[in-house]
Amino acid sequence: MSDLLKKITGVFHRLVNLYRPSTLKENGWVWAAGLLTATYIVIVLVLGFLWNTEPDPFDVRQAAAEITQGPDTDFVVGSVITATMIRIGETLLYKRGGYLSNDIAPPGLLMDNQPNWEFGALVMLRDSSGALRNHWSRSQSQSLEDEDLAIAEPLFNFDNSSWILPSTEGEYQEAITALERYLSRLSDTSVQNAQFFARADNLKQYLDIVSKRLGSLSQRLSASVGQVRVNTDLANDPQAQQSTQTAKIIMVKTPWLELDDVFYEARGAAWALVHLLQAVEIDFQNILEKKNAIVSLRQIIRELESSQESTLSPVVLNGSGFGFLSNYSLTMANYISRANAAIIDLRNLLEQG
Repeated sequence: MSDLLKKITGVFHRLVNLYRPSTLKENGWVWAAGLLTATYIVIVLVLGFLWNTEPDPFDVRQAAAEITQGPDTDFVVGSVITATMIRIGETLLYKRGGYLSNDIAPPGLLMDNQPNWEFGALVMLRDSSGALRNHWSRSQSQSLEDEDLAIAEPLFNFDNSSWILPSTEGEYQEAITALERYLSRLSDTSVQNAQFFARADNLKQYLDIVSKRLGSLSQRLSASVGQVRVNTDLANDPQAQQSTQTAKIIMVKTPWLELDDVFYEARGAAWALVHLLQAVEIDFQNILEKKNAIVSLRQIIRELESSQESTLSPVVLNGSGFGFLSNYSLTMANYISRANAAIIDLRNLLEQG
């Protein structure tokens, strides 16, 4: 007992010695470095918590009115889609924490949920900019492409993780500026060299791309629990060929460390697509009414909006399909798949004439 008491007394005396003025003076640099390190860690943690927040949805009509500086009731055809693309691009660059995918320092360097969310939204922005350049702004295959859209589309496809010379933010901002120039010309009825053609065929072409994006996301999300799949690459065509033979039965499983990456990429894609389809409903209203397809489009939007519900767990849960724990990826895959199925139906409606 006496030995234990001596040890405790010795530890106490050493702690007291650490706080003597002479000792503090001798080891001042150690304490200063420790204090600075602790402060830096706290700041990084606080910023990481604040920046790890998905942007709120916005009203596409209001966004179009603000960007075009006009009323929110009478828009030139194509102006709402273009304004929505501009607002999505601005959200990527200027949301809380800014653009994080190319950060080289904490906390952005240590975060992966938001960068993956950004990439999902960016892919949808790239697809819409491609549709705007190649389909919506051109009357026929032999017509000239718009000069500003020819600038914007490749800039949105610039490397999403470049931080210097040139920076991703600089390239994307230049693309947004080009869209703003196009929108300015489009909204001016006295200008004839900017057009947007709302037709059933070019809307279907865009939906074809969106359907493939959603189909890919759905498969990746479903693979969170691992699946044995039959290879259907050459189905429905007995004469079809492929460059390399693959197995008839395929085992597909998303790596454990990539589960949250795919989940947040899907959330970002769905967030951007909700706004783009809301803009499509306005700019393609006459076509959709003629095809009696507005309800179908609204159902797609509703399914995608359901995928934006808040998660109750701080981590992406990955229980088995019928297991004790929830599986966020499978839930997200359900909404994405249902939206994709509705898009396929909408494409058929547009094609039937």
